[in-house]
Amino acid sequence: MDWIAILGILGTLSGLILGWLGRSRSYRQDIIQEAGADALQRADVDYIKRGVDDIRLEQRAQAQRVDVLSERVTRVEESAKQAHKRLDRKEEMGSV
Repeated sequence: MDWIAILGILGTLSGLILGWLGRSRSYRQDIIQEAGADALQRADVDYIKRGVDDIRLEQRAQAQRVDVLSERVTRVEESAKQAHKRLDRKEEMGSV
């Protein structure tokens, strides 16, 4: 009878120890998995940030190109206006 009680107690204790070890291992694996997921998420966010920064730089460069073209168009319009005035004067002189 004593052996049966001792075996029962040993079985119960080994069950508790194995259960505790399994829980600890599972907990560590969960932490490792979460850390990996967090690292991947941070890498994705950094990639998105770099993409947004690149888009902003390209947008600024595009705005500068538009400003330069706008200036050039204004100068061409002024030049065309002057040319039309000269042509109008020549036509007036030629028809007189």
